[in-house]
Amino acid sequence: MAAASIPTPPPFQTALLAGGLAGTTVDLSLFPLDTLKTRLQSSQGFFASGGFRGIYRGVGSALVGSAPGAAFFFCTYEATKSALSSSSSSTSTSSISTTTKTRQALEHMAAASAGEIAACAVRVPTEVVKQRAQAGQHGGSSWASLRHILAQRRAVGVAGVWMELYRGWAATVLREVPFTVLQFPLWEALKAWGRDRRARTGKGLFGDSEHPVGGGGGISEVGAAESGLYGSIAGGIAAGVTTPLDVLKTRIMLSAQRESMVRVARTILKEHGIRPFFAGIGPRVMWISIGGAIFLGSYQWTVNALEERRLKRRLAV
Repeated sequence: MAAASIPTPPPFQTALLAGGLAGTTVDLSLFPLDTLKTRLQSSQGFFASGGFRGIYRGVGSALVGSAPGAAFFFCTYEATKSALSSSSSSTSTSSISTTTKTRQALEHMAAASAGEIAACAVRVPTEVVKQRAQAGQHGGSSWASLRHILAQRRAVGVAGVWMELYRGWAATVLREVPFTVLQFPLWEALKAWGRDRRARTGKGLFGDSEHPVGGGGGISEVGAAESGLYGSIAGGIAAGVTTPLDVLKTRIMLSAQRESMVRVARTILKEHGIRPFFAGIGPRVMWISIGGAIFLGSYQWTVNALEERRLKRRLAV
């Protein structure tokens, strides 16, 4: 068999629907692990923040923010990747030079960074509300946490409420961009390896037959399970490396007063040393490894299904 073709990005509507479905699926299924991770990273301590009780506190904000945040990410990611790509979808992997592969990796990094910044417009406010509910602050529910923030309008004005909702914006972006810059190029590279293997053998990693469409139609693409496995590997590696940034983001969002990331980092180092920077690394790596499998597996499944349906309709005309 010939080398696999590089699939073109899916249409906007496909990325929108697939991203929204993937985000909601992963956030709801792994919410308890996210709660435990937040409480482990809280400056109040694990048991003072709720321990193993009420592990679904804040799930309301996750429900509201998951779909639009993930949809924003994938729409921006696929559009940016398409705009930056100068390679034809018919280019074979056997003719791709090292320089071309490096350029593609850089394109994936830039696209992922743009996607995360877009997603943070939705993710940060919902994350602030969610984490305060998870830590048992202001009554321990998403609605109570949101009301507490909105009630500050008389004292700090609309601008102050806006700043409170977006507290930790910089820390979140500084956590998410390095994470995504690691995860998505690795995921794309593993998928490229999987497509090449599938083109050579006619079988997927799990023995399934070659998928006829994906990411633009008429192009061999990996299946959902294979994409999920690659997403799990990439997510676990990226999660472990970026745990210190996640700790800083959590501390900033949970603090009583707005604090800079540098000040929080200095305080942690001075009072406790390096160890707190890796608090919650176990639940984080586990959560994101499983989440990467669900998130990118369900995204791939939806994209493949929608593109196959679109191709069949086009052929029927």
